[in-house]
Formats: sequence, structure tokens, C-alpha cells
Amino acid sequence: MKVSLFVTCLVDMFQTGVGKATVELLEHLGCEIDFPKAQICCGQPAYNSGYVKDSKEAMKRMIKTFEHSEYVVTPSGSCATMLREYPKVFTGDSVWEEKAKQLAARTFELTQFITEVLKVENVGAKLQGKATFHTSCHMTRLLGVKDAPLTLLNNVEDLEVVPLPQNHNCCGFGGTFSVKMGQISEQMVDEKVHYMEQTGANYLVSADCGCLMNIGGRAQRLGAEIKVLHIAEVLNSR
Repeated sequence: MKVSLFVTCLVDMFQTGVGKATVELLEHLGCEIDFPKAQICCGQPAYNSGYVKDSKEAMKRMIKTFEHSEYVVTPSGSCATMLREYPKVFTGDSVWEEKAKQLAARTFELTQFITEVLKVENVGAKLQGKATFHTSCHMTRLLGVKDAPLTLLNNVEDLEVVPLPQNHNCCGFGGTFSVKMGQISEQMVDEKVHYMEQTGANYLVSADCGCLMNIGGRAQRLGAEIKVLHIAEVLNSR
């Protein structure tokens, strides 16, 4: 099965290890990976800030880039959600609406792809310790992926998965929200770190790098002794 990796801006610039883990994991599961070098930002930051016209140029570039991909897989529920939103953005456009629909239908978040397309629930991962999982807002509420990450985590050998209290609450990142509403964002992430520490977990796991960057940075400043991992890194542990 051929898979095109949509790596996302945050992975490309800050968390390259997540991209590496994603490729290795998918190859372990029998996928053939390619990386279209023409890919850029999906347009989400500009779109969510109200710059719809400007964001469309980035979206058109992404549609062209992945036009011939069999599947597009990304280690980000948030960015997968944005690609799934493209048909809505281009509604009524005689040139781009159909192309946007085709891309949206081929696009999957990593854990969604593994469980729904590859039909795999145990990837053969092994990691000793206790983990708790943070569900990102875009991935659960907009993309609708709720069970796939926990299904895969619960099948990791030697890993105990414990619930995160108030897991439905946002971590306070929200892209530009954390910049525009910094004081509110700080209170939200402080609450997340507090509940995270209550679990006694060794690892805080999530499927969105924005959340991990926000939570991990604040946890470090507060002196919380917990390691922040992307789920791709956990599932790639052997």
C-alpha cells in the first residue's frame, strides 16, 4: 500500500523525530512511503484567523501536491481535519471543489489510518511504564477520531494506560489562541499539567504536536516529572 506522508509544519520544524517514527511505523506495517517535497502548510493558521482568501493559495498547493497520492497520512489530527475541510472551503468552485473532495477522502490521521484502513489494532510495540493520553480538540470533536489512539495504546506491551482527569478540556494551545489569549491559555495548560501529575504516569501521550509542545513546555517550566511523547513514538517503540 502506497502512502504519502504529510509531515506538518510543527513536525518539520520542531519535532522531526515524530516524522521519523511515523515513517518507520508505517513501513513496519507494510506500507511504501513517499514524501512529496512540494508540500507546505495546510493553511490552517491563516484560515482559522479569518484570512480565508490567503489560505486558499496554500490549500491549492497542497491539493496539487497530493493529487496523485493513494493515501495521505499525517501524524496530526488537527492538520488532517484541515484537509478534510477543504471541500467546504471550495464549495461552488468549479475547478477546486471536486479536487478538494478527492483529497479529503484520501486523507487520514495516523492512528485512524492504522485502525480503519490497515485494520490493525496491535502494531507490536513495547514500552514499559504508565501512560496517560491527552485527546486533542480538533481530532476528537471535528475529525471524530476518539477510539483509535486508545485502542492502539492499550495493545502496547508492558504499558499501563490510565485515564486523564478532565480529558475533554482543551490544553489551551488552539494555535493562535495561545498567543492572542496568553493568560487564559496559561491557566488552561496549568490545569492540564495538574491533572497529568495526578495520574502518576511516566508518559503524557497525544496525537497532535501543537498540544504536546504546549503541554510539554509548560510541564518543564513547572518542574513536572513526566515525559511527553507523540503516539507515533510510542507505537514505534520495540
